[in-house]
Amino acid sequence: MRKIMLAAGLLCSFATYATASGQDKFEIWAIDQSNSPGQAFGGTVYIYDGHDLERGRAGAAAVPERIHLGGESAALCLAKTGANPVRPHMLAFNTAQSHAVISFVASGHVLFLDAARRIPLDCIRTSAGAGGARQAHFARPAPNDEYVGVANQNGKLYERIDTDYATNTFVLNPANSVDLAGCTTPNGVACQAVGIRPDNAPICPAIESTSRFNFVTLRGGGMFVIDGTTSPMSIVAEYDINTVHPNGCLGVQVGDKVYVDSGGGTPTNLYEADLYTFPVDGYSAVNPINTPAPVLVFSEDGEEGADAHGATLSKHDRYLWVVDRGRNFFWVVDTATDVVVNRIHLTGDISPDPSPDLMMTSPNGSHVFMSLRGPNPLTADPHVSTGATPGVGVLKVIDGGRDAIFESIAPASNVDAMGVERGDVHALALRRK
Repeated sequence: MRKIMLAAGLLCSFATYATASGQDKFEIWAIDQSNSPGQAFGGTVYIYDGHDLERGRAGAAAVPERIHLGGESAALCLAKTGANPVRPHMLAFNTAQSHAVISFVASGHVLFLDAARRIPLDCIRTSAGAGGARQAHFARPAPNDEYVGVANQNGKLYERIDTDYATNTFVLNPANSVDLAGCTTPNGVACQAVGIRPDNAPICPAIESTSRFNFVTLRGGGMFVIDGTTSPMSIVAEYDINTVHPNGCLGVQVGDKVYVDSGGGTPTNLYEADLYTFPVDGYSAVNPINTPAPVLVFSEDGEEGADAHGATLSKHDRYLWVVDRGRNFFWVVDTATDVVVNRIHLTGDISPDPSPDLMMTSPNGSHVFMSLRGPNPLTADPHVSTGATPGVGVLKVIDGGRDAIFESIAPASNVDAMGVERGDVHALALRRK
């Protein structure tokens, strides 16, 4: 099914791979970002036992536990910030797997949940930035569990929440933020400028394993590498629009390199698909612009429907799967050679138009789970994000990670009073129990 509808929107995605033994118990958390029934805020978290989803076509019958974000969580956010949380767009777990961090893209809230007890602990609202706007597009916990990097999208700020999960202490200090619209780079260049980085709305931070370097992609193209450990945080590398194209939202580390993509999904950048690798170190404020230089893995810019998006890794990091949301397939990249070795196509009898967004690989590498968008998507331009079957898709991995079989969809539904399906699953994360 060709997606031809056009409207304002944005894309986002990030990937991690859970390394654990095949006997480990795990959960898949997925969020329907549509409003809670009868409310203008909230949303619903679906929590599945991971092994229930792995039962072939029977996985479609898996029964989730639900957390309604329009209830206790919304009450906490309203009490602490004076505003209700709207559009839960992204989800991540800290390294200890003790806390879930949920980003509300429309209202700018970051919600911290006790992952085991399923209860809200704290709610923080991002700072007002460019034009008074604020959003929380993706709040990404650092691997050392000491802070969360927050992409305040329309506020054009990159913010840090300092975290102490043992004491449930979470502090946003605006003085530590980077003003991406108004700053000047170490090379004396305006952070945001026509022809260089024209729209510095941050999309998705990728934080490498030492927790120092944050790779921050930008809606209008270009990228910053930001040292998340300094106070305030500081730019240590700058890339322009000709080096890193717009709308990147993928960050996956394999050994000494980090994969970053560019994507489509906005009215001004309809079709984009690039994949780059960056080194994990070598960043310094004294470096020239575009240094260290990235390596281009592939580029399919301008091809109708192209929209590089989410990603995940196969077992032992052998293959990287990258979503093309608009064209309903995955690129399979051999991480040893950085060569595309296959495309996994998804349309068929399970779904005529799945529109995959984010992905996670099971601990033993046997399955991949993906969030699937709905017929009335709330984020990203509808020409790439409109899907027919909202829910969690399940793929059986075959051929050592080079291919897969689309087995089932555990559906999500939120039908409004007019009978319209509003379900729109975007956020997806795996929690080891």
